[in-house]
Amino acid sequence: MANELDELTGPVNEKGTDVNVIHKQIKVQVGWGSTLFEVILWVLFIIPGLVFLFLKIRAKNYLQRLQQKIQHDASQIDNYLEQRVVILENMAALVNKAVKLDETTFKAIAEARAGGSMNEKAAALENVNSKINVSLEAYPELKAHQEIAMAMQQNSYLQKEITAAREVYNDSVFEWNGLIFRWPTYMIVAARNGYTTRIPFSTSADVKQRAREVFF
Repeated sequence: MANELDELTGPVNEKGTDVNVIHKQIKVQVGWGSTLFEVILWVLFIIPGLVFLFLKIRAKNYLQRLQQKIQHDASQIDNYLEQRVVILENMAALVNKAVKLDETTFKAIAEARAGGSMNEKAAALENVNSKINVSLEAYPELKAHQEIAMAMQQNSYLQKEITAAREVYNDSVFEWNGLIFRWPTYMIVAARNGYTTRIPFSTSADVKQRAREVFF
């Protein structure tokens, strides 16, 4: 039997394909077959019915704990974003003492501090970061300023931590989305409780576009 996906004979999309996260929650649903399965366990096999009941209780408890972990992971991203707001705010103030920064830089900092979704806050911070970098490129001697250099290092570190925290968040979301469709136990519990899939982290179209640009 030939390979269903044959990398030698194609088809191949020469233009390439961009990848996007689908912003849609899928509700878990079970049919009459699942209900029949549970009825059979209770009517014909009492002990398996009790065992399955305990399995459902354990599955629900685990899903509830996993929900709390997803909340914790999301909060961790927010913590790093908030630290980055402070770092960029301090860096902008230091640079502004040496050269007059664009007023929109401080407006973007205020927007990042105001909150909104994680994506909105991250986008505002990237806007601030790019504006500061433009000034530093125009005045490279500022990079030698000790406090600015330290702020740049901290900013770089926090960006890596944010990326890592997003990976942890996506891993938890991946586990949740996989579990709620695992029949019979988790899927039945998820359907009875009205659970849906969760949407992993995705970046904005603006960031994607800037990632394609030439920086050097």
